[in-house]
Amino acid sequence: MTEKIKLFCLPYAGGASSMYRSWGSGLANNIELCPIELAGRGVRIAEDCYANLDEAVNDIFNQISGDISECDYAIFGHSMGASLGYEVLQKIKSLGMRPPVHAFFSGRYPPDVQRVRELWSLMGPAEFQEKVLALGVTPPEIFQHPELSKIFIPLLRSDFAIAETMVIRPEIIPLKTNISVLIGETEGISRETAVKWKAHTTKKCSIYYIEGGHFFLLNQKEAVLKIINASLVQQNLEFLI
Repeated sequence: MTEKIKLFCLPYAGGASSMYRSWGSGLANNIELCPIELAGRGVRIAEDCYANLDEAVNDIFNQISGDISECDYAIFGHSMGASLGYEVLQKIKSLGMRPPVHAFFSGRYPPDVQRVRELWSLMGPAEFQEKVLALGVTPPEIFQHPELSKIFIPLLRSDFAIAETMVIRPEIIPLKTNISVLIGETEGISRETAVKWKAHTTKKCSIYYIEGGHFFLLNQKEAVLKIINASLVQQNLEFLI
């Protein structure tokens, strides 16, 4: 029996591991779904949110470090999760540990691209609420009920603060693994920008444009899973040759 590839999945800002729960039945038999729960949500809701990027990266690394030494693995991250996944892989590389068989970066600009962005985490309550609700993935009830606001608004602000302070890497340190970049057709990342991801690996970089905006993976699950399955099944066959 072929050993399974563990697929570690990281959520977008404000998301939890539950967003990947429905993926299990759609993955190939050689892929084991392993959603990562970040602090302050899901089963870890009682824990404090991350104070900074390093805390988040170290926490994720500690969750997976035992597994990546023992088995083949891949990492998938969307938006903030893509940036966190990239930083975790840079940490793994710096420590000389085995790289993943594949990395999936979804809904994210290349790490070396400098862009102007609003600092949502520093906005006042009304403006912050307006911006978050406009994304279309956060239930309005979070802002309407004090007990929910007390829990989730600090989490959202913490996540956006992390996303806003991601390291811009003008000096590229390429990974040593095949990567796939998934981008929504209408989320505003041009093909000229997306192709810059190719500099971030010494191996193959595949770029896919998928119907929809920034949160395309919520409505285009089958398309996303098709890419993951094709990438990891092929990867597994390469190991068997």
